[in-house]
Amino acid sequence: MNVKIDGSAFSVEKGTRLEDLLAGLSLDRTPVLARVDGEVAGLDFRLDKEATVELICADSEEGLDILRHSAAHLLAHAVVELFPGTQYGIGPAVENGFYYDFLRKTPFSVQDLEAIEVRMKEIAGQNLPIEKVSLSKSEAIKIFKKAGQSLKVELIEEKGGDAVTCYRQGSFIDFCLGPHVPSTGYVKNFKLLSVSGAYWKGEEKGPQLQRIYGTAFFEKKQLNDHLNLLEEARKRDHRRLGQELDLFSFNEDLGAGLVLWHPKGATIRHIIEEYWREEHLKDAYEFLYTPHVGKLDIWRKSGHTEFYEAMFPCLLTEGVEYELKPMNCPFHIMVYNSRQRSYRDLPLRWAELGTVYRFERSGVLHGLLRVRGFTQDDAHIFCREDQLEDEIKGVIFLTLRIFKTFGFHDYDVFLSTRPEKYVGRPEDWDKATRALERSLQAAGLSYRVDVGEGVFYGPKIDIKIKDAIGRSWQCTTIQLDFNLAERFDLNYAGEDGKMHRPFLIHRALLGSLERFFGILVEHYNGNFPLWLAPVQSIVLPISERHHDYAVSLDNKLKEHGLRSKTDLSREKIGYKIREAESQKIPLILVVGDKEVASGKASLRVHTQGDKGEVEVAQFLEKIVRLNKNKSPMLDF
Repeated sequence: MNVKIDGSAFSVEKGTRLEDLLAGLSLDRTPVLARVDGEVAGLDFRLDKEATVELICADSEEGLDILRHSAAHLLAHAVVELFPGTQYGIGPAVENGFYYDFLRKTPFSVQDLEAIEVRMKEIAGQNLPIEKVSLSKSEAIKIFKKAGQSLKVELIEEKGGDAVTCYRQGSFIDFCLGPHVPSTGYVKNFKLLSVSGAYWKGEEKGPQLQRIYGTAFFEKKQLNDHLNLLEEARKRDHRRLGQELDLFSFNEDLGAGLVLWHPKGATIRHIIEEYWREEHLKDAYEFLYTPHVGKLDIWRKSGHTEFYEAMFPCLLTEGVEYELKPMNCPFHIMVYNSRQRSYRDLPLRWAELGTVYRFERSGVLHGLLRVRGFTQDDAHIFCREDQLEDEIKGVIFLTLRIFKTFGFHDYDVFLSTRPEKYVGRPEDWDKATRALERSLQAAGLSYRVDVGEGVFYGPKIDIKIKDAIGRSWQCTTIQLDFNLAERFDLNYAGEDGKMHRPFLIHRALLGSLERFFGILVEHYNGNFPLWLAPVQSIVLPISERHHDYAVSLDNKLKEHGLRSKTDLSREKIGYKIREAESQKIPLILVVGDKEVASGKASLRVHTQGDKGEVEVAQFLEKIVRLNKNKSPMLDF
């Protein structure tokens, strides 16, 4: 009989196991599961009829999602056995792992997680078949009511059709569309990671649940590598480093998700902003400043009140409703509409470091990465159709130039196309999408097409940078908009004397300064390159008799534009050095009798150690050059 495997036809005997057939093939990747005529199966599946087989490999997103979804069921199975009366809600696979939500009065402890993990391993060791079960809606409701699982009953009543799909493994059954691995024995390499709070269905008025997070992989090495990555990420956590390096803080008396920038953090932010402005001026951008609030009617007209849920409650002043701005776009449009525009005026490139406010739920706030008040490196480009491709290409090149300077060289690029629900004409969407494609190709970038993942008002490009330990971060978004130009009736007078609608490009390169700052802290582990370091050098006199020389050396450093300081405390030199190292100051200059006599300094470079004596003039010449060139490394 004939079997097709990933498009290639093979003649096999009836009853042949899939893994035996694959053993004779030269495969570039390692298959772990397969879809046989659309149904997930293990590699021990026996082929007893003609079939179409699609291999699912260990390194594929689909394979990991199936495994992790099954790991979530294994988690719920263990919890309801160990803690009778616990209700289980939902348990999806998520990026890098899985979770399951539970309703239980007593909080789960660290010891509970350890016990749950042990029981999960025991159930996995039983290699229980995971069976797909089709039930009528009434049968399914009856089963879960009997088990006291009211959350599941609620889900079935809301989402279940006439026939309800469930999956059973041993005594455990769950309402679920699947798919799953064939048996619990597949879920061998997993780890439970943490517990947090969650609301049922994400509604704050709903029951408070406990969410247990975990991760799972097909290979033990993959799991260990991921756990090592998590440990490295923990060491680099920007929240801890922000406190240790005195960069920023939060205060509940001020309000959750609102950042207080300390002097050193504000210094780095200032450097980032100045560099950002310099690069935009090179590309002929102009800068705008717009208010932090506006009448609510603006947001009604823009459509934000219809489509955007994270707006703060409006302010009522003198009978007029005002809104803290969640976006800068309508204000830039008002500047455009403040006078008649001609085709000769375009393109207009207007940029703003605009602070916006979004009422994120308290449960999702996370240091600088998710806040309620943040500054977008926002810009809007108003252009003609014939300028569209060049403008997008210009944004891409500007983005890559900026990221390279900040030390990011690896990234993934995504092109998102028209969704089912959209505004504008299909022909405009097609033109815009082709322009995005051609611009990416002209920039020499490989990209992945996310079909139907564009926003309702236009297609977009997303660029995700990779940090020093390989994590991916969404930063740059380049979006074309057919919505606001219509809603605000944007026009320009064309060469033909007629009025035309401009194309509108939204773009943010760093995303938000707060989030990008947090990414930078973790990327560099707080060891900022010289040009970004808040304190670039520190002079450490060994004793009081060396103070005058230390101060004069510090003044020379400052005269050459370096951010320098002197430690004139009475502490011993060993303590001073340790403090300077703990604050991750790139250049440490130690001066004593020998250095005073010779007019030199003993240099230590953070993370590199003692570099010996240096001639001050030569040292200054080199450091000024490295600082000016924004060099990523200190080469001594």
